[in-house]
Amino acid sequence: MSTSEVGNVPASASVGADHPNAETWSYAELFHEESAAAAEAREAGRAFGAVPVSRGTASTLTVLAKAINARAVVEVGSGAGVSGLALFAGMQPDGILTSVDIEAEHQNAARNAFRTVGIPNQRFRLIAGAALTVLPKLSDGAYDLVLIDADKLEYAEYSEQALRLLRPGGLLVIDNSLWHNKTADPANTDDETEAIRHTLTAIRENEGLVSTLLPTGDGLLVAVKL
Repeated sequence: MSTSEVGNVPASASVGADHPNAETWSYAELFHEESAAAAEAREAGRAFGAVPVSRGTASTLTVLAKAINARAVVEVGSGAGVSGLALFAGMQPDGILTSVDIEAEHQNAARNAFRTVGIPNQRFRLIAGAALTVLPKLSDGAYDLVLIDADKLEYAEYSEQALRLLRPGGLLVIDNSLWHNKTADPANTDDETEAIRHTLTAIRENEGLVSTLLPTGDGLLVAVKL
């Protein structure tokens, strides 16, 4: 085992010969078909530079929302509506999504995606603004799930706000946690990678959370608030 470590986790820990190869990972990532609405939202996002969650991440979000019977969800970063559609697919029929994004164009794409599948306006709040300005205005302990998928340099601050917003038993979900294979590379010390590592370590060491890091999409950290 290598002695090189990232956040006190061995960088090359033995995982056995049966860990997924690229083909197996791709099979899992594409296991569920993407809806036409999600595919259209994904394409719309790409047209103006948005990077929506992957297909595997989207299906995981649906499962997580369904597992906790989510009714109140916050997402930081709209991803042109792809993540929102996935969350709505798992939320309760009366559930409300609050989506925060600094880019109004991304929010408009999300609005179009939601309307395409008939989600009524009263079930989503699209707030165009800086997350660190918006999140402090939301109510403590009022949310079942918070998804973070925005500025990596602010992941730590977003996470702190998320823990305040979540009820006990609620889920904190952080996309891009493996950050294009950079997080696990101790030689990579760019600002975004270091910010993600700091956030993951803080969550892992927080005794008020139970967490895991999934190799879904570009990495998905999931933590339950105790």
